[in-house]
Order: sequence, then structure tokens, then C-alpha cells
Amino acid sequence: MLLEGTILRGRSFQPIEGRIVVEDGRIEAIEESDARSDDIILPAFVNAHTHVGDSIAKEAGEGLTLEELVAPPDGLKHRLLAEADRSELVDAMAETLSFMEANGTAAFIEFREGGVEGVEAIEEALRGVDVESVVLGRESIEAMERSDGFGASGANDGEFSRERNATAREGKLFGIHAGEVDSSDINPAMDLDPDFLVHMVHAEELHLERVADSNIPVVVCPRSNAVTDVGLPPVSDMLDATTVALGTDNVMLNSPSMFREMAFTAKLTDASTADVLRMATINGAEIAGLNCGLIEEGRDARLVVLDGTSPNLSGAKDPCRAVVRRAGVDDIKDVIRP
Repeated sequence: MLLEGTILRGRSFQPIEGRIVVEDGRIEAIEESDARSDDIILPAFVNAHTHVGDSIAKEAGEGLTLEELVAPPDGLKHRLLAEADRSELVDAMAETLSFMEANGTAAFIEFREGGVEGVEAIEEALRGVDVESVVLGRESIEAMERSDGFGASGANDGEFSRERNATAREGKLFGIHAGEVDSSDINPAMDLDPDFLVHMVHAEELHLERVADSNIPVVVCPRSNAVTDVGLPPVSDMLDATTVALGTDNVMLNSPSMFREMAFTAKLTDASTADVLRMATINGAEIAGLNCGLIEEGRDARLVVLDGTSPNLSGAKDPCRAVVRRAGVDDIKDVIRP
């Protein structure tokens, strides 16, 4: 397979004119040449934090606080999940996953409620959808053993050392929410030596120093934080300290569109365009241990091809900036998957 156009190559996403040679699902070569296409080619996205189970409750709970919305075990989300019929839950998740697939998402890291049954439900929803999943079970060690790791709610919600130790023995991924409402759970979360932290809205200088010293990646979800009115994470400061990836969080609160998440982040923080695109691609891929997220030789050919002549993108002077701040699903010409 040959793809031609403006290629956002490597970690800098420096645009080059040329073509990509794809063989057996991998990027075999990237060749600079006079392209015969106005397409813009970028890595497909990695959504580094999702809760797709609450796809059954989109836009529910207006006016509720974060804890009233999603705190276990009695938050609105958990009550609705408990009341939902399994087939209803699976169908709603499948629709969300199809939306993510159409929006150029290559992979996602899911914090999956419902124990083992919850893991089995999302596996059912994934059938027929070509999006790579990294599912982190919750609520039990058995859910972790049945999935790709453990996704903890937060250090103030319980003592997770047993789950952390079991996950480490299995060599699986352990993530935990921290610093979403306030800073009180950040140090206890870091004491668990997690593979990554989620949110860190209220990270202070001492926490950023500790993150840097421990080299713990952080996943931020700015649109979700804005909806729940907890504030915006200090993205630029975190970028100086560690690897930062981007997630869309609860489907209940926001559509799982990485285009929307990038534009929001770029316009409301001091992160550079390239930083934001890295947050939406390679940084999430590296947290998840995936071989996608960059256009370079040897990477999985998970790519998004945008129509550079679309009414929205035509005339863009900076392709990377246009992708991050302007592009959307209507500009997608093709999504390439191995």
C-alpha cells in the first residue's frame, strides 16, 4: 500500500511531502518526494483514559457535582450501570466504540466497571470493531486477571496495595485517578508506584517534582474536568515533568472525540501544537505499551488520512496546527489499520 500527501512524521510531526510504504500492516518506508495528493497523513489517536460503560447515560446529571456523578458506589453513573440491562449496556458501548473507530482512534485505555462481568461485557461490545483495547478491570483482583490490568478509582476510595501487588506480579498495567477534586489523594496514589496517574488537576510543585523523580506518566482529561468544574490540569508544568497523554474520560460527560479533546487542550492551555498531538498519539501509545502513535519505520500502520482540500482544511498554512485545532471527523478521508 502507498499513501501520498503531507506526512506528519516522527515525534516532532514536522510536515514533509512524500509517501508512506505499508507492508504487512507495518510502515516499511517513508520517502520524501513531490506528492500528488493534498491529503494530510497523521498517526491514528490513542485515547488514554475512557469510561465507555456509561454510554447508556450520555448528558445525564446536569448540575450534579463530580462525586454525585461518578463517585463509587452511589454516584449517578454507578446507579445507572447497576440498573441497566446487560444487552442495553453492551449495545451502548458498541455504538461508542464504533464512533471512536470512525473518528480515527487506533486504541484506548479503558477503566472498566463491573468486575469480571464488566470486562466480559466490553469484550462483547468490541466484536466487529477495529479499535485496539487496553482494558483495566476494577473492583476485584479477578477482574484484573481477566483483563489487561487494574484501574483504581482513587486512593481516598480505598486501600489498593493488594491490587497493586497482584497486578505487578501479573506484569500488567496499573493506573489510578489522583488529584481530580483536590490534592489529598496524590501522594497516597504515588506511594503505590502506579504505571500512570489520571487527572492531576490539583498537582502542586511537590507532586510534580515527585512525578518527575519517579518518571510516572500522567493522563489528563481537560474537557471532563471543565464539565465537572474541578479546574484544568497544569498541562504545561506536567509536560516539563513527565510524559503526558490525553483522554476523554466518561462518555456520560463528553463524546470520545480526540479531535475535540485536542482543540480544547490547545486553546485553553499553553501546550504547543506538537505537544498536544503527542499527547493524543505516541504518549498514550507508550503508556499502553503499543507500537503505534508515530509515523516512522517499523511502527504499526495505524494512520488517519485527512482531506486537505475539505472546506474546513483548505488553505491551512500549518498542517500540524490545523490537525490539532481545526480538523474533525468530517475531514477524514480514510483510516488505515493493520
